[in-house]
Amino acid sequence: MMEILVKWHPEDLTTFRNENSSIFLKDKYFLFERWQDYHIAFLVKEFLRFQDVVVQWTMHPWERDARMARKALDGHPQAYGLLIELACTRSSDELLGARKAYQSLYGESIEEDVASRVEGIERQLLVALVSTYRYEGSRINDVAVRAEAIKLGITINRHGDKKKLFKDEETDLDETSLKDTIYCLYAPSMYFSKILDSAMKANANEDEKEALTRVIVTRANVDIKDIAEKYNKQYGTPLTKKIEDVALGNYKDFLVTLVQRAG
Repeated sequence: MMEILVKWHPEDLTTFRNENSSIFLKDKYFLFERWQDYHIAFLVKEFLRFQDVVVQWTMHPWERDARMARKALDGHPQAYGLLIELACTRSSDELLGARKAYQSLYGESIEEDVASRVEGIERQLLVALVSTYRYEGSRINDVAVRAEAIKLGITINRHGDKKKLFKDEETDLDETSLKDTIYCLYAPSMYFSKILDSAMKANANEDEKEALTRVIVTRANVDIKDIAEKYNKQYGTPLTKKIEDVALGNYKDFLVTLVQRAG
């Protein structure tokens, strides 16, 4: 597209504007064609999406996770699910690296930030999750946490009624936080598949849409093949096909390529 656009002379640009009346309007008072504001805003968003995916892809994984954690803490409580995702789907070394990057970028530890910014019962869960792999080589903690998550997951399946289970356990912890923790720990491909589905729905908000970039980029070198297979199984549509249906231009091509390169 860029190779074509840069070759256009003024008369070519004029022809383009005149032939695209759905995008350009004839000014009411003077002789020129002007953009419709809606399309300007739309293109700005699309260019920003492409910019974002390139920046995230080229960023060191430690820095990328650290910046995402900070963004989650700066946002609303609903964004805390991203902290659960980061803490529960990264390896011990990856989480340790993100914590180092967070310290370097923001001058304080992520545990301290979580403890000071998050309120209520969520604080206890999130501090525990981001602190689980406190020292390098603490793999035994990882095994223990995953084992407990599997036990809880089996219990949920056995009860059937998740709300009833949570009430029986007399916890005030948000149900979504519990489910996210369980899925991230022992069924990450299912978790990411659901996140992608929400991100590509027509009524998705901007936070949900951003997850499309985040998941594809962060899992491209990890388990995107498993996620794509799970997505196809759950929703009956190949992940790449769905991306092609909802995304545009270079942004779409970039995401599809990252998924396809995994085989």
